[in-house]
Amino acid sequence: MEFPEGLKYSKEHEWVLVEGNSATIGITEYAQEELGDIVYVELPEVGEKVVKDDPFGAVESVKAVSDVYAPVSGAVLEINDILPDNPETINDDPYGDGWMIRVELSDMDDLKDLMDAEEYAEYVQQQKENDEEEEEDEDDEDSEEEEDADDEDK
Repeated sequence: MEFPEGLKYSKEHEWVLVEGNSATIGITEYAQEELGDIVYVELPEVGEKVVKDDPFGAVESVKAVSDVYAPVSGAVLEINDILPDNPETINDDPYGDGWMIRVELSDMDDLKDLMDAEEYAEYVQQQKENDEEEEEDEDDEDSEEEEDADDEDK
C-alpha cells in the first residue's frame, strides 16, 4: 500500500497536498480499498467553505456510503470535474487523478494535526491490527454461541 511522502494525512483517511496557501484533498489508498468499488461521489460547490473535521462530501461504494471529512478549513477553489461521471478514478489513482477538491487554506495551523507518511503508515497498521482483533472476537463469540446451542440440544 502506498502513502506518498510530501502529503499530510488525517485519521479519517484523507490526504492533503499543500502548495502555498492552497491544499488539494482526496482519500487515501487505504480508504478506497476499504470502501471497494466507488460508484458515486458527492462534492461541494466552488466557493463553499469547508470546516476542519466536518464532512464536505460523500463517497458511495458497492459496500457503503461514507462521508469525506475536511482535514483543513478553507474555501473551495476547485472540484475535480471528472469524478461525478467517473467516480472509479478514485480507485484507480487516489493520489493523482482521483483528487477531490482544492481549497484556499484559512488556517495554516490546521496542518499541525495531520500525520506525515510514516506516521500514517503506522496508524493504518494499527487500524488493521484492531480490525483483525475485532474479527477474532466475533469468531470467538460465534463459536461460543454454537457451543451454547449444542449444550441446549443435549
